[in-house]
Formats: sequence, C-alpha cells, structure tokens
Amino acid sequence: MAIAYRKQVDEDTEFALWRMEEDADTLYHQLQLNEQEKSYVDQLANGKRHLHWLGTRVLLRTMLNTNEYIDCRIDSHGKPYLVNMPYQISLSHSFDYAAVMISKSRPVGIDIELVKQKVERIAPKFLRPAELAFINPEQKIEHLYVCWCAKEAIYKCYGQKEVSFVDHIKLHPFAYTPEGSLKADLQKGDVDLNYQVDYLHYEDYMIGYVKG
Repeated sequence: MAIAYRKQVDEDTEFALWRMEEDADTLYHQLQLNEQEKSYVDQLANGKRHLHWLGTRVLLRTMLNTNEYIDCRIDSHGKPYLVNMPYQISLSHSFDYAAVMISKSRPVGIDIELVKQKVERIAPKFLRPAELAFINPEQKIEHLYVCWCAKEAIYKCYGQKEVSFVDHIKLHPFAYTPEGSLKADLQKGDVDLNYQVDYLHYEDYMIGYVKG
C-alpha cells in the first residue's frame, strides 16, 4: 500500500497517512533496523501494536525518501526525534492508519483517532465545562473528537510530560466543520504558548495537526 493521503502544510511541513493493509513481515522488510530496534520489534506481540510501530516507520521512511538508515529515537518525555536528519517529527496511529508529520523548521504534533461513540462518556476527563459548553449537540461526537485530537496534537508538539489536558490546554470556542482550524493555549507555570490547530475528518477518522 502506498500513501493514502498527503498534505503539504507549508513549504517546510507536511503530514501523510498510510493505510496498513500489509502484514507485519511485509512492513518489516521495508525497514532498516539496528539490533536494538530488532529486539524491540521482537518483543511486541503480533497484532495492532506491532503493525502500528512498523507502519509509522515505513511511512516515515517513505516521506523522507531515503535508502539510508533512519536513526529514530524516543526522548525521556516520550517524544520521537531523528538523530542525524534535519527534521522534527510526530507519529500517530489508530486501527488501520499510521500518521506521520515532519517539519524542517518547527516542532510538530499530529493525532489520528477512529471516531467512536465512547468519546462522549470520557469528554469531561479532557474538556473543561466552558469547552463542553460550545460543543454542537447535532455533531457532538465529531466535535468532541476534534477537541481530543487538538489537545493530543498540542501535547505531542510541546513534548513535555506532566501536561493536563483539562488544566493546561485551553481550546477557544469554534464551530465544527469537516475540515477547519481552532485556536488554543497551553498555560503551565511560566509557559504560555498559543497554537492554531488544523483538523480533518477523513473517512471514519479525525486528524488534528499543529506546528509549534
């Protein structure tokens, strides 16, 4: 399977989706891995977690269009980074899709989620009362997923642990459309950052993506 969707965000930044229709062995043989990575892959149980790890790495390699070894590591906060290439990256996955965002100039964050009814039950765990108040009841599930993906994308872009979705990330009111953008702030201690998050309802999935 090739890239299913690709978007150039600006001249330095893009993201893409990969629909994972291959089996694990097919994905594995498209990668160059060092011994530590091979050992990690061997420890993953066969299933979606295994496919997701392989799928994001195959998509990253495809987007970077290189035959060289890609040294992709995870820092102490859980944020992926490239050791010897001039890109900042963000990875996400959900069910049949892997998503990767890359930029030459700025930190990035991306999140993809399969849209399900269950988000309604957990909404108070990631949204403030003021945020819940602007949710459109006629498109409630989709609107809630935009909010979740936006906060997750900001969290990944910021790249630090101990950030509360409710206490530290504030979304400004916005009307839901299948594709759009919203404003948000991350405020924690001395940190006060402003973001514009873009989002897209793609098939049965919601995607949120942001630049730092």
